[in-house]
Amino acid sequence: MPATTTPAELAALLDADADATILDTRPPESFDAWHLPGAANVPYKPNQPFPADALPDDLDTTDRVLTVCAKGTSSRFLAEELEAAGYRDVSVVAGGMRDWSAVYETVPVVARSDLEIVQVQRRAKGCLGYVVADPNTGMAAVVDATRHVERFRDVADSRGWEVVRVLDTHVHADHISGGRRLADALDIPYHLGANARERDVAYEYEEIERNDTVAVGNVSLKALATQGHTTDLTSYLVEDAAVLTGDALFVDSVGRTELEFGDADADRGARLQHGSLHRTLLALPDAVTVLPGHASVAADGTWTPTPPGQPVKAILGRLRDRLPLLSLSEDAFVDRLTASAPAKPPNYERVIAINRGREEAESETELTELELGPNNCAID
Repeated sequence: MPATTTPAELAALLDADADATILDTRPPESFDAWHLPGAANVPYKPNQPFPADALPDDLDTTDRVLTVCAKGTSSRFLAEELEAAGYRDVSVVAGGMRDWSAVYETVPVVARSDLEIVQVQRRAKGCLGYVVADPNTGMAAVVDATRHVERFRDVADSRGWEVVRVLDTHVHADHISGGRRLADALDIPYHLGANARERDVAYEYEEIERNDTVAVGNVSLKALATQGHTTDLTSYLVEDAAVLTGDALFVDSVGRTELEFGDADADRGARLQHGSLHRTLLALPDAVTVLPGHASVAADGTWTPTPPGQPVKAILGRLRDRLPLLSLSEDAFVDRLTASAPAKPPNYERVIAINRGREEAESETELTELELGPNNCAID
């Protein structure tokens, strides 16, 4: 019987650049949209003939082979076929791409005597959330929690911090927010920027007005209205150290604008985005660290510009100089953002409706399926 490799073990193998061949049994369209780094597509369903002709030409029976599929079913059948054909080192990725989507890394990105910020990286999607803490009082806030809220609680619990606030930068389009659920579980305030009222949000939350601050112990988070990606996007300036930019500004790109505004009104969103960047974010001191809401993850699972497990951050002054989009005039910026938007995130309208509280997911299975694939919230 084939062995099993957990998603966490798979992550360690990929990080170590281990000598292994990954065979993905999903249909080509699913594979092309999103797959593991270095994987080869060998479409296969249970009870089909052994797909010998589809295997990589250089695959040897002595090679280490991992099989993966959507949930771990068809990949197990292929692994059994490989063993029967004489392959000696075969294992199945447990839970397939479904469970791979729930692998996280935690990376300290700010460490001072009076302030600590930990970046919580969702490896498959590139989603980045944060735990912001005053280490002297032990109080913390969570910003942009994904639905796997236990990952954020674990960060705080392992450091002896008490989470006292939860904030979202905006109504997300590519993943289900866990912010409300985390706040409800801990019976603490849940915050959105004041412009969230424009999104017809159906649930209760505590508004943060432009330039207002909320306290986490002796650490303050200041709300910066940064419309463009969405009308409600609010970045948070954490003391003089860092700015949590959500999907307004990434370390290698900026947020797309037509997911809320639509293609017909994308021009308006792009102009708002340009204003938010130049009049708000780029007006901050050069030394501020930019901590974005996403890393860039390609369809083949590779991260840029840094690998998972490494800090995704940039010094604002350096980012201003090296990101070409930031040097464009307003008209040129608008033309660039509206001319060639990438493919929209899968199921984004349903995801937005759930995050606005206007619809409910039918099951945990549906939530998993809605989120499969990398994020597509950036444009460069």
